[in-house]
Amino acid sequence: MPLSPEGRQRRARVAAMRRHHPDQPELVDADAVALKTDAAAEEFIRLIVDGFPPLTAEQRARLAVLLRGGGDAPAA
Repeated sequence: MPLSPEGRQRRARVAAMRRHHPDQPELVDADAVALKTDAAAEEFIRLIVDGFPPLTAEQRARLAVLLRGGGDAPAA
C-alpha cells in the first residue's frame, strides 16, 4: 500500500538525515520509529479489516465517529 503524503515526507526526512548526518543517529530515531510504527499499524489494521465481512453503512458511520476521536459512537 502506498504511503500517505505525510509518510512520504517522513521517509524522505529520515533518508536525508541519514545521508547528511550519519554520525548523529539520534536525529533520525524519532522519525524512523514513527515511520515504522505507522506502517506496522496500517498493515495490522488492514489484516483485521480484510478478515471481516463488509460493513454496513451504519457500522461505517459508527466507526468513523470513533476514529475521528468523537467519543462514544451513536447507539445502534
